[in-house]
Amino acid sequence: MAPRWQWPRFRMGGPAPADAGVGGAVGQANPQNEERYPMSMGETRGTLLLAIGLAVAGGLIGHGLGQMRRAERYVTVKGIAEREVRADVAIWPLRVVVGDNNLGRGQAQLETGMAQIRQFLQRQGIDASSAQVQAFSVTDALANPYSANNSQASRYVFNQTLVVRANEPDKVMAATARIGELAAAGVVLSSGNEYGNGGPAFLFTGLNQLKPEMIAEATARAREAAEKFARDAGSRVGGIRRANQGMFEILPRDSAPGITEESQVIKTVRVVTTVEYLLED
Repeated sequence: MAPRWQWPRFRMGGPAPADAGVGGAVGQANPQNEERYPMSMGETRGTLLLAIGLAVAGGLIGHGLGQMRRAERYVTVKGIAEREVRADVAIWPLRVVVGDNNLGRGQAQLETGMAQIRQFLQRQGIDASSAQVQAFSVTDALANPYSANNSQASRYVFNQTLVVRANEPDKVMAATARIGELAAAGVVLSSGNEYGNGGPAFLFTGLNQLKPEMIAEATARAREAAEKFARDAGSRVGGIRRANQGMFEILPRDSAPGITEESQVIKTVRVVTTVEYLLED
């Protein structure tokens, strides 16, 4: 039987199999004269898509690394805005103390003292019609079993506080300089109470009107500081990376030991804004 013709079989990049030929005519393919078949259309398209994908992935990775490097370059600056303001509300607690051995007489003296306080306020131009009476108390010295000496000068001690709220702090401040008139009239005032030191407290209630303008000013000053830093570093300021408005503070204008913000009519309002700016080449 005549031998059957077979097409030679070759492997890409290596020697041909030993049985590729008729009767062993072809023993081994010559690598230098190896015959290669052209790639099919599908293989070409796949190779091209793979190359494009690798190029795109490399570009994205490079872009991401560039973004990371830019994000690491930033400067943190602070901007401060301050305003000097005047208090617009005064809260003045006036605590009256009366001592007497007779309960009814002591109560009458307390009512007389409260009336004298209202008259004093009216003379100073302060409207006392809205003043509130608070914290009334009466103590019987003989009813205290822990007292070592029950022979007190006054058996009953009365306490009552008149809280004045005025929209004219300057008048209240002027009235505090004339408080001695009440002592001359026999009214005893106590400075130690639950309202603080007994003096008036001056409040500023217009903070909301100042906030937009002060925030804008603090942010502008932070930007100025960032631009100066960027110029010195040979860069320029980019966008905001992070920002913190900070809290508004109402501080005493004159800061000294023992002086509180509430005791001063004139105050300082301050806000500090912290901003992180990106730096660009």
